This record gives sequence, structure tokens and C-alpha cells, in this order.
Amino acid sequence: MRVAGLISGTSHDGIDVAVVEFAVEGTSLAGRVLYDGSVPYDPQLRARLIAALPPAPTTLDEITQLDTLIGQAFADVAQMAADEVGGVDAVCSHGQTVFHWVDGPHALGTLQIGQPAWIAERLGVPTVADVRIRDITAGGQGAPLVSFLDELLLRDRGRAGALNLGGISNITVVDGADVFAYDIGPANALIDAVIVARGLNPLGYDDDARIARSGRVHEALLDSLLADPYYLLPAPKSTGKEHFHLDYIDAHLAQQPGTIPAEDVIATLTELTVRTVADAIRRTGLRTLVVSGGGCRNPLILDGITAGLPEVEVLLTDELGAPADSKEAILFALIGWCTLHGVASVVPGGTGASAPRILGSITPGAGPLVLPAPAEGVTSLRLESTARG
Repeated sequence: MRVAGLISGTSHDGIDVAVVEFAVEGTSLAGRVLYDGSVPYDPQLRARLIAALPPAPTTLDEITQLDTLIGQAFADVAQMAADEVGGVDAVCSHGQTVFHWVDGPHALGTLQIGQPAWIAERLGVPTVADVRIRDITAGGQGAPLVSFLDELLLRDRGRAGALNLGGISNITVVDGADVFAYDIGPANALIDAVIVARGLNPLGYDDDARIARSGRVHEALLDSLLADPYYLLPAPKSTGKEHFHLDYIDAHLAQQPGTIPAEDVIATLTELTVRTVADAIRRTGLRTLVVSGGGCRNPLILDGITAGLPEVEVLLTDELGAPADSKEAILFALIGWCTLHGVASVVPGGTGASAPRILGSITPGAGPLVLPAPAEGVTSLRLESTARG
């Protein structure tokens, strides 16, 4: 079965897509990545999305329009990817998170927009979506769902960890049958928010860390940011743009005397990511760490984390068959396959859920919804990439 996985993460800069062809080998699964890529949001659509995100006020009118426009954008990307590989059998769309409701240690709700019916209508195939809420109803954080993929990829590597550096950084630690995972804090989220708000780079991110390299770390600002109580909360825990956003940075800047140059702010936020990630990983006692996400392309972040963990072997997930920039899209292709085959795709230790759960809701394609025979489960995954993206 060929499944297209799609996601726009907390950096909300575009849509990542991967097409994976899955084949069952007993209780093992083999996945061949046929295509992976990323398509930027239309600048006007991205601007509207940013303007609607918390803590900004918005309206149901705007959310409804964004739900349609983002759904149509996802459908365009899904169709493009399907055409590249000669068609797909199903799609799994994460959509775009606009709010993740966390009260103290508990996640109580989550909202992803990007109406999946537009995808099902365009491609005519079943589309799995709304995948996080079922985990929350079972007592989980709804994140990081990537712990399911991480556990399958790292199961035979001793005590190993997988770090994702998206808008938010998250870590999965796998030690035999034991798995735990949580959101560490901001990776690119705060950096991108300042860059966009101040017009520092039309790309919307710090390409090759050029801005951070031109600045200096402001130690007083860094200390203020590191004092956030979130970092001391026990795992499992989750967070997002509802906590780490532009107003959050501005509030910290307002506490500092004088004006801090923009490049110093970016250098400080980059160091914040390095420091919080390295501290979190150091506490896990890992010896092997595989890294993915857009932040691994920022040399100051990746080099800083590597330097801060001299006893840890740091690799990119490309070496495990999962292209580092497309790992989460591959995850959602995997979740789609699992949902359609009646297989749970939650690791309780990864999200805090009380038990494994089958995730998502299914929108039928052009004809009657015919599901494949239920699979026994997935005990291992072997990935290879022949991607043409």
C-alpha cells in the first residue's frame, strides 16, 4: 500500500510530504520512501495563519476560511506527490495545529485545521486525519506522536534517543521495551517568530544561521528565558505556539534594560535551543542520538548540541532510512497505514496515554470505504529511501 503523509509543523512555513510504499513481512513492516519534499505556504496564506495564531484574537469566520484554504493547499501537495509516483492508495494528513490546550500537566484538547475532505475529493482515496485527539482522550499529551516511529527505528540500538528539531523540540528515549518521550521546548519557533515579525529574512527562518552568527548571546536575556517553569515539569509533557510565541519573547525583552539588537536576540534564542536540548539529553544518559527536523540544518544548533554532548554519538535520521527533513511526514504515512489496517500507533510511554490507541478519523475517497484486513500489529520497521523529491 502506498500512503502519502503530510504535515505542517509548528514552524508553519510550509507542507512536508512523503509517499511511502509499505509491505507486510509477518509482524514487521518494510517501508520504501518513494518521494519526499516540502512546499512553502503561499505568503499571503501564511501571513493570515500567523495572524490567527495565539495569543492573537481571531474569529470563527477566519478559522473556517483557513480550514478550507489550508485543506486545499494540502490537497494540491498531495496531488503533486501522488502524480510524481504514479498514484497513492491513501493519504494521512496531520494538517496545521492552531492550538494545543494544556492545563498544568494535562493536555485537554488540540485543534488541527486543513479540512481533509478537500484531499479525499481531489485524489479520490481514503484520507486519515485528526490524529492527535484520540491519544488525548486516552490520557496522553497528543504529542510527541513521533515516538511511535522512533521506537520502531531504535528498538535494537540499546539505549538510544531520537531528537526532532521542528518549531518545538522533542525527544524520544528507547531502551529495550522502555520508551518515554516529551516536548523539550522551542527549537525554531521563537527564532522564526522574531525573524518574521522584524522582517529579518524573507525566507522566514535563519538560513545557515547567518543572523545568529552576526550577533552575540545576551546572557541576561538567556537567563530570563531559561527560568521558564516549563523546563522543570516532569515528563510526559507537551507544548507549542500557544506558550512559545512572539508576545512571550517581547515580554522577556521588556524586562531587559535598553534595546537588544535583533541579531543578538536571534543568537540568544539559538543558544536557548542548544542549552535546553543539551541539558535534557544529558539527563537521559544516552550514548546515541539521531536527529531530524528543520533545526538540524541550522549549523549553530546542531554543532552546539553536538559540542554540548561530547559523550554522545550524534547522527542524522538519514542513516536509518528516514530523510531528516521528512521524518514527520513519513510518520504520518505510517500512522495512515496503521489506522487503515486497525493497528494502534501510540506508544503509551511516549505520550502518557493509558494504552495503545488507533488514531484518527477516515474520510472516504471516491467510492465506498473498503478497509484492508486488519494487521496483527507492527513490531519492527525497516525503512529505505528511493525518494525522488
